[in-house]
Amino acid sequence: MMASAENRIMGEVQPDIEHGIAINKHQFSLNLIQIFLVGLTIGMTRVVVPGLAESEFGLADNAFFLLASFVVVFGIVKAVMNLFAGKLSETHGRKTVLLWGWLIALPIPFILLYAPSWNWIIFATVLLGFNQGLCWSMALNSKLDLAKSTQKGFVNGVNEFAGYAAVGIAGVATAYIVELMGAKEGLFWFSLVVIIAGLVLAKWTIVETLPWAKLHHQNALDAGQKTKPQTLAQLFKEGSLDNKYLVALNQAGLVEKFTDALVWIFLPVYFLSQDISLIEAGAIIAVYGVVWGGSQLITGPLSDKIGRKSLIVWGMWFCGLGVMAV
Repeated sequence: MMASAENRIMGEVQPDIEHGIAINKHQFSLNLIQIFLVGLTIGMTRVVVPGLAESEFGLADNAFFLLASFVVVFGIVKAVMNLFAGKLSETHGRKTVLLWGWLIALPIPFILLYAPSWNWIIFATVLLGFNQGLCWSMALNSKLDLAKSTQKGFVNGVNEFAGYAAVGIAGVATAYIVELMGAKEGLFWFSLVVIIAGLVLAKWTIVETLPWAKLHHQNALDAGQKTKPQTLAQLFKEGSLDNKYLVALNQAGLVEKFTDALVWIFLPVYFLSQDISLIEAGAIIAVYGVVWGGSQLITGPLSDKIGRKSLIVWGMWFCGLGVMAV
């Protein structure tokens, strides 16, 4: 049943489509803009929400567990959505799942504006996790569909650059806006503009890229590669238990996200406790996101030439040094 639904969406390989970033630069750029907008939505919470949790969002003094809860909830929801988004897009299409992600995000600005307690902030974070898991995954998958198989590292590099540069920019921008308008009003207008822009652009400018994915599949078959379909449960088992290489990669990703959570939860609170202004704190934390994103422009294409493993190992060393320094 799933295979037939997938075939209906993908259809036959269209004769007028080709892989390559250059030949598909228009759609590639539009999907890159989607990633930038997704980065802005998550970046707006990185400084203002934890930094002003007590004064603006009703969090009790020194309630560090509750402070961490909104990041933990976001991570869990996003992880689940990442797991299911790919399969959903194979049956419903990349564009449809992308639109779902933006539609789910529409209540977020209003929740941030009218939130009477911290629990409402956690609920907004749940919706944000849905948005990130669906939209980020689909915009990335669409670019991978459009690109050549030899350009995967470059695709991931520019993808991470756009997303995490936006995270850093949003942290500084929302700090300025909050200083002018107040926390709730500032987050409301910033998030509303970004989410509506993402939804409108997704609806009217993005095209379905499953035909390009079908062409990748056909090229693999023509090259004699085995591409036996696997269920979601089979894929999860292989990546979590059976395939030691994939397990190691997932472990590295877990460590990297752990350190990211440290930056998200504790640094804004620490900086503000040291009498650093919200804008200054946002600027300092933005360095982290911009360096993360900017380095991807080097490591992404480099991984296409020298492989991924050595870069991952070096990244783990830098990650450990960074945590020790903090």
